[in-house]
Amino acid sequence: MKKAIYPGSFDPVTLGHIDVIERASKLFDHLIIAVLGNSAKTPLFSTEERVKMLKEVTKHIPNVEVESFGGLTVDFAKAHNANAMVRGLRAVTDFEYELQIAQLNHVINPEIDTVFLVTDLKYAYLSSSSVKEVAAYGGDISQFVTPLVEQEVKKKFEGKIKGKE
Repeated sequence: MKKAIYPGSFDPVTLGHIDVIERASKLFDHLIIAVLGNSAKTPLFSTEERVKMLKEVTKHIPNVEVESFGGLTVDFAKAHNANAMVRGLRAVTDFEYELQIAQLNHVINPEIDTVFLVTDLKYAYLSSSSVKEVAAYGGDISQFVTPLVEQEVKKKFEGKIKGKE
């Protein structure tokens, strides 16, 4: 069985992430979306909230599961018998960073390969950070996320719109 993980913070999950998930799910028998609970960052959503949203927006894909993790991604992959990690690339700057991480992970565990999927051009500009920035100023994020995620992001910013305090 070809099993892969798609690790990330997904804070929040965007249509670009979903595009990568749907495409990766066709390449592997089983895909685990690995939601990083990173204490070094201050996410908009808790790990549990991100897992819940991802489960909802991927429920139409039968070979996808969602789990949270902490620690090294390669350790999570090994513990789940995954033979690959999936990473999305939007731009050359993503590639430089992701290549370094992939090489480091390969040194730690040579049995796990990294597969890069180039983001669909219509999502090349999109990031979770940009979604949060637009939402923080009360902008329309409906073209960047699913309706469920849009609703959840709006809840987080209720009464906190920048420039309207």
